[in-house]
Amino acid sequence: MGTSLLHLGAIVGGVVGAVALAGWVARLVFGSARLPVWLRRRREPVAPAGRPLEQVAADLRRLGAQLARVPAGAPMARRRGLQAAYDDVLVEAARLLEVPHALDTVPPGRPRDVERLRLRTALAEVGLAVPD
Repeated sequence: MGTSLLHLGAIVGGVVGAVALAGWVARLVFGSARLPVWLRRRREPVAPAGRPLEQVAADLRRLGAQLARVPAGAPMARRRGLQAAYDDVLVEAARLLEVPHALDTVPPGRPRDVERLRLRTALAEVGLAVPD
């Protein structure tokens, strides 16, 4: 009789344990339960690839306005520095929006000016407001 009670207790314990485990697995599958910390995979947070597009667009507008307001008697180094910074931001915006360009490979002069204008137009077509 003692062994039959022991067997009955083991069977009841096994059934209760199986039901509890099935409930926890169901909650885990449907999202209302989480794995214990020691079983979770550690995921490193993914860092953004670059600056936010809003910040790049603001820099593009700021540099464009500064470039348009360079006085006539200003040193050429200032104008070239602003133009190089503007080109760098244009290239960054093109990379973020996946617009093909050749601005960083074109030599300075009229070909670079044409590529800059083409890139500004392409960026405007994909939705980035680039003022003239």
